[in-house]
Amino acid sequence: MIDESRRQRLVALLRERSFERKKVILASGRESDFFIDCKQSVLTAEGHALAGELMFDALSEIPECDAVGGVELGGCPLASAVSLVSFQRGRPLPALYVRKARKDHGSAKLVEGDKALRPGLRVALLEDVITTGGSSLKAVEALKSAGAEVVGILALVDREEGGAETLRDAGLPLYSLTRRSDFMG
Repeated sequence: MIDESRRQRLVALLRERSFERKKVILASGRESDFFIDCKQSVLTAEGHALAGELMFDALSEIPECDAVGGVELGGCPLASAVSLVSFQRGRPLPALYVRKARKDHGSAKLVEGDKALRPGLRVALLEDVITTGGSSLKAVEALKSAGAEVVGILALVDREEGGAETLRDAGLPLYSLTRRSDFMG
């Protein structure tokens, strides 16, 4: 169950450090009149703790998982924070980082933390912001190719621009801690 007072504190932190009214081009290629750079909040000590605790608690909103995966770059600190909280609470979940593109050097991995991978590993995918759902679907495919099964997606922010519907149409449950309305009124 989500602690509403802690969720409200995270919303306040996101409003203070991450939310801006300005014209931007999003990763989806769409233009927007607001931007939420969640990393500005999540990479603070308080933001890291709040995101980890709240997202760990939100795992109860999707099917059970064996690991958490963060989509590069914003989802990576989320996966680490949730993994840490999972250990502290006696339900250790390894973290995986899912790259947007294969490295062209070294091991050329798409998924970091891959020693935890095994066929059928149930993964909850963590995202900072959902807009169209495109980056999530790409990460789901990378995890499937590595033998994992994505059981659902947890997001810090749903921009409410169609991504939730896209993901649900793909059979992926989505739970978001915050929505556009938490920032835009």
